[in-house]
Amino acid sequence: MTFRFTTAGESHGRALVAIVEGMPAGMSVDIEGINHELERRQWGYGRGGRMKIERDRVEILSGVRHGATLGSPVALMIENKDWANWSEVMAAEAPAAPPEKSREVKRPRPGHADLAGGQKFGARDLRDILERASARETAARVACGALAKQLLACFGVEVLSHVVQLGGLPSEPLEVVWEGISAIPPDAPLRCADAEAQASMVALIDEKRREGDTLGGVFEVAARGIVAGLGSHTSWDAKLDGRLARALMSIPAVKAVSIGAGVEA
Repeated sequence: MTFRFTTAGESHGRALVAIVEGMPAGMSVDIEGINHELERRQWGYGRGGRMKIERDRVEILSGVRHGATLGSPVALMIENKDWANWSEVMAAEAPAAPPEKSREVKRPRPGHADLAGGQKFGARDLRDILERASARETAARVACGALAKQLLACFGVEVLSHVVQLGGLPSEPLEVVWEGISAIPPDAPLRCADAEAQASMVALIDEKRREGDTLGGVFEVAARGIVAGLGSHTSWDAKLDGRLARALMSIPAVKAVSIGAGVEA
């Protein structure tokens, strides 16, 4: 069965949930390993304020018994701690009184899904759009990805990532071999292999924060232990590069994907 997942939940709703299909029966599941990946998602210098509110922990609702998968769909849930402050605004039940107007969103934010989503779904309150379009949804994807990483580890496949450029620093993206990526300290604020470049990046983040501006950057994901033949040349939607690019481009704020040598090839 093909590995696949779907997520549901709003940024300030009760919880995020996910259903993962395609997990084999009998695979050991490290729940704390999933929680560690959720914790990693909340690291990073210059992160948003929401990261300080939530302390994500996964609850497995089905598909796992006594620490091993059953072969049936795995249901995951991550509670939103901030739900307590939004329980009336985001309640599923129809309100007994008119909803709180101060929480309504009428002005679309530039660069977000608010305007197009509001037009597409006829939303009078753009909160109906931004709650689902929020990057908060990626917490559920991280939990699903953590399960996938544990499955890949059974076949000797490892995946690492690191930051190679931020705000144009350094002038050329860093080129780092596998050993260099794996040697990055776990408490590195930006997961950059070059300590000097990382210090410059941190200083630039501080500068732009004071100016009320943001920065773009480049990160690299590397994997080893991959066997030949993943994906297929026989159909456009089965090609590995295409599937990887689609998944990466679905992450909020990702605007470009380069595979291998990219445009330099």
